[in-house]
Amino acid sequence: MTSEGFAEIERKFDVNPATPLPPLHDLPGVTHVAPPVEHHLDALYFDTADLALARRRITLRRRAGGDDAGWHLKLPVAADERREMREPVGADPDVIPDAILRLVRVYLRGRPLMPVVRLRTLRVVHHLVGLDDAVLAEVCDDSVQAERFGSEPLNQAWREWEIELVDGSRGLLDAAQERLSTVGVEPAASPSKLARALGDLAPAGAPVAPERPGPASSTGDVLLAYLRAQVEAVTAEDPLVRESDEEAVHRMRVATRRLRSALSTYGPLLDAGVAGPLRVELRWIAGVLGRARDAQVMRQRLTHRLELEPAGLSAGPVAPRIDEHFSTVVRISEADTRSALASDRYFRLLDALDELLASPPLYRTADKPARKVVPGLVRAEWKHLRAAVRAARRAAAGTERDEALHEARKRAKQLRYAAETAAPLRSKRATRLVAAARQVQDILGDHQDSVVARGELLGLGMKAFLFNENAFTYGRMHAVEEAGAAGTEARFFTAWKDFPSASIDK
Repeated sequence: MTSEGFAEIERKFDVNPATPLPPLHDLPGVTHVAPPVEHHLDALYFDTADLALARRRITLRRRAGGDDAGWHLKLPVAADERREMREPVGADPDVIPDAILRLVRVYLRGRPLMPVVRLRTLRVVHHLVGLDDAVLAEVCDDSVQAERFGSEPLNQAWREWEIELVDGSRGLLDAAQERLSTVGVEPAASPSKLARALGDLAPAGAPVAPERPGPASSTGDVLLAYLRAQVEAVTAEDPLVRESDEEAVHRMRVATRRLRSALSTYGPLLDAGVAGPLRVELRWIAGVLGRARDAQVMRQRLTHRLELEPAGLSAGPVAPRIDEHFSTVVRISEADTRSALASDRYFRLLDALDELLASPPLYRTADKPARKVVPGLVRAEWKHLRAAVRAARRAAAGTERDEALHEARKRAKQLRYAAETAAPLRSKRATRLVAAARQVQDILGDHQDSVVARGELLGLGMKAFLFNENAFTYGRMHAVEEAGAAGTEARFFTAWKDFPSASIDK
C-alpha cells in the first residue's frame, strides 16, 4: 500500500500475560479461525523533540518484520479509525520518503524529526475468516518490549490484543469486544503503543471537540467555531497544495481569506495587537497562493476569448504566445508557493493561528449572546458595501470606475463571509444575504477579470510589436473585453436594486 492510504479500523485491549485468548470461531459471520502466524516486528518511531505528531495522535514509524515492513504514517480519522499510508524503505533507510513527509510538514513546521521510541514486538496473528475464505478481521496477540529515548529514557514491557477489521463490519468489532470481556479484558488505557511507550511524556489525549454553536451561543463561541473550521481547512489542504493541486490551492486560499475577513468583522471583540498582525500574514499567504491560480484562470479566459474570434481575424502566433506567457507565470508562482510553504514565516503563522484558538484574545463583549451582537457586525459590513456601491456610481468612467467596482467586490466578499458566521443563528435572512453577496461578488469578479485581461492583452500586444509580430488580434480581444465589461457593469447595478437589507434577526 502506498501513501495514497487506506482506513485502519481497530480496537486495542490491555491483557494480563497469562490470559488465554477466548474462542472466536463462532463470532457473527466467522466460519473459522486460521492457524496462527508469528511475526517478529522491530519498529522505530519518529517525532519532533516536543512531540508535535504525538500531540495530534499521528504516528510515524519505520518497521522491519511482518508482511508490511517499511515506512508507516497513521493519521486520526475517528475514535476507532485512522488513515494509514505506507511507503517502502529506500536505499538509505534513514531517509523518510517525501510522499509521507508532505503529509506532516504542516505539523512539523520546520522542526527536525528524530527517533523517540523503539518497539520490539512478538506478534501472533489470528485471521477471522468468513464465507468464501474472506478475511474479516485480524486478531493480534502482541508481547511488546518498549524503549523510550531521550534525556529521560524508559523501558517497559506489556501484552495487548488488537482487533483490526479487514472485510468485516463494525458489528464484528463489537461482538469481539464483548467476547473478550468474558475473560476480563478491558479496552486499552492508552490510544496506541506509542502513547504507552512514551509514558509520562505522552501528550494528553485529543481535546474534546467543542459543541457546535447555536442560537443561544455567545458571540465568542460563534466566532471561534468559524475560525476553527477555517484553520482546519488550511491544515487539511496544505499537503495537497504541496503537490500543486489547483483546487486545493483555491480552497486553502479561500480559508485564509475567510480567516482574515472574520478577524476584521469581529475586530471590535478582539485584541488588535493579536488580530492585526495575523491579518497581515493571512493577506500575505493568500496573495502567494493566488498568483498561480489567477494566472491559470486568466490563461483560460484569453484562450477561450481567442477561440471565439471570427475566422481570418486571428493574426500571428497569438495562442502560443498566451500559453508561453502564462506558463511562465504559473511556473514561477508555483515555485513561490512551495518556497512560502517551506518558510519560517508560514510556520509561525500556523503557530499563531493555533495560539489564537487555544488562548482567544477576546474582550468581554464576546461573552454576550451572538443573536444580539452578530447582526450588528453583519449590518456594519452591509453598510460598507452600500457605501462602496455609491462610490462606484459617482466614479468617473474608466480606471476610476474600475477601481471603485473592485472595491465594491471586496466589500461584497467581506459581507458574504460575515453573513456566513451568522449561520449558527439559523437565520434564513443570513442565508439569503450570503447568496446575494456571492452573486454580486461573482458579477464584479467577472468585471475585474476583464480589467486584468485588458492589461495582459495590452502587454502581450506591446511585446508582439517589439518582436515584429502582428498585434491586431490582441487589440480586437481588448475591445471585446472592454465591451463585455460595460455590460457586466450594467448587470451589476441592475442586480444591486434587488439586494436584500442587512437584517438577519429572523
